[in-house]
Amino acid sequence: MVGKLSKVNLNDYKPLREIIFNTLREAIIVGELKPGERLMEVQLAEKMGVSRTPVREAIRKLELEGLVTMIPRKGTHVAELSVKDIMDVLEVRTSLDCLATALSVARISAEEIKELKSISAQFVNYMEKGNLQGLIKKDIEFHDVIYRSSRNEKLLQIANNLREQVYRFRVIYLKDYVSPREVVKEHSDILDAIVGKDTAAAQKAAEEHVRNQKETMINAIKNSGNTPLA
Repeated sequence: MVGKLSKVNLNDYKPLREIIFNTLREAIIVGELKPGERLMEVQLAEKMGVSRTPVREAIRKLELEGLVTMIPRKGTHVAELSVKDIMDVLEVRTSLDCLATALSVARISAEEIKELKSISAQFVNYMEKGNLQGLIKKDIEFHDVIYRSSRNEKLLQIANNLREQVYRFRVIYLKDYVSPREVVKEHSDILDAIVGKDTAAAQKAAEEHVRNQKETMINAIKNSGNTPLA
């Protein structure tokens, strides 16, 4: 699977270690590097056309984000997805989303409501075209607007700490486990509650949206028997 990686753009204005880190992180998140796959510094460096040092630095940073595990005498691997991982991350996301949505009901601007409606329409458009990357992008944008409209910087900071893991689950969920039409309905319920200034309904819709993702992914993993449960 490492074969899908290509040489990085050395003319990019960013530091090389950051380019390597972002390239490997994206490959893990979108599934080009699979859970459990071994990461070998020499092989990665050759594929990306760089030395081992920035690759080693990137791997250490990925470990801090929970995307890579380093086990003595067994090497470095892409972190496995487990039921506990999903439960831990999405339980926190449920609480954060419910809070963000409740605050959004009280604080969202008319312009941001227009933005949510536009994003929702674009999501449907990408769904009809079968454009997965477009769906993922618009799903992120939809929730980003809600968080931004909460007007709570501390909430945004906390949510950003989980951003990569939530993104990884989002990609897998939209790619493998759910019909986009279900997501359209859930987004619509959240948006309608925000527009209607119904805090209780908005929180309920936000909670159901994350719960559906959590339950669907956990059931699929348990049934597959290929991924650790704890």
